[in-house]
Amino acid sequence: MGQLDDKTALVTGASTGIGLAIARRFAAEGATVYLTGRRKAELDHAVEQVGDRAIGIRSDVSELDDLDRLFAEITERGGGRLDIVVANAGVGEFGPLGSITEEEYDRTTSVNLKGTIFTVQKALPLLSAGASVILLSSSAALRGVPGLGVYAATKAAIRSLARTWAAELADRGIRVNALTPGPVTTPGADELRAALPQDGDAAEPPAPTPLGRAGRPDEVASTALYLAGDQSSFTTGAELFVDGGTTQL
Repeated sequence: MGQLDDKTALVTGASTGIGLAIARRFAAEGATVYLTGRRKAELDHAVEQVGDRAIGIRSDVSELDDLDRLFAEITERGGGRLDIVVANAGVGEFGPLGSITEEEYDRTTSVNLKGTIFTVQKALPLLSAGASVILLSSSAALRGVPGLGVYAATKAAIRSLARTWAAELADRGIRVNALTPGPVTTPGADELRAALPQDGDAAEPPAPTPLGRAGRPDEVASTALYLAGDQSSFTTGAELFVDGGTTQL
């Protein structure tokens, strides 16, 4: 038996990286998993990797019409019930103070913050009693990495939302927690690191973790599984770090 047998989960931004690893792990533990992503080809490939328990729905979390269509399809396919929501979709861009553009600000806040808020809000009618909501934050929100101010601000806001929503949804038995990775090897993180200046005049890439390496997406997925399942039934409003000690040591 799997830890998530008979559960239905939604993982946004699941085409690659951490989201894909979480979807794969949930499906392996018995859940039916809805995956979203903006690029259909990548999403289709992700569904193939996750297997028979995966259902891919192309969706951009920053577009409210897309979210409406997403939850309408989940309702039609799954009878209108979600046991787990992982708000993972996110973007990050290098932009030190003095060169932040309105377009970059809008893009980052629309996906990371607006997308998270409305994903969870529109999921509310489908959430079962005792459901688990997992919000993806980032260790950058605590570390003060030069050039990542807007990204870090959105992730700090997500941590705050986890506290507020945990209080608001406690009477329904719904748990809300923040999952905070540190440096993890993913396509998105690799792109962001490549955009950082290498001449020493601006931001440097994130320092190595105390464990001496970057994390793996499957290591974050293991913690997501804990938050999604019954083993964390008395955990809500919390922030769990999967960062190799980066923010703690």
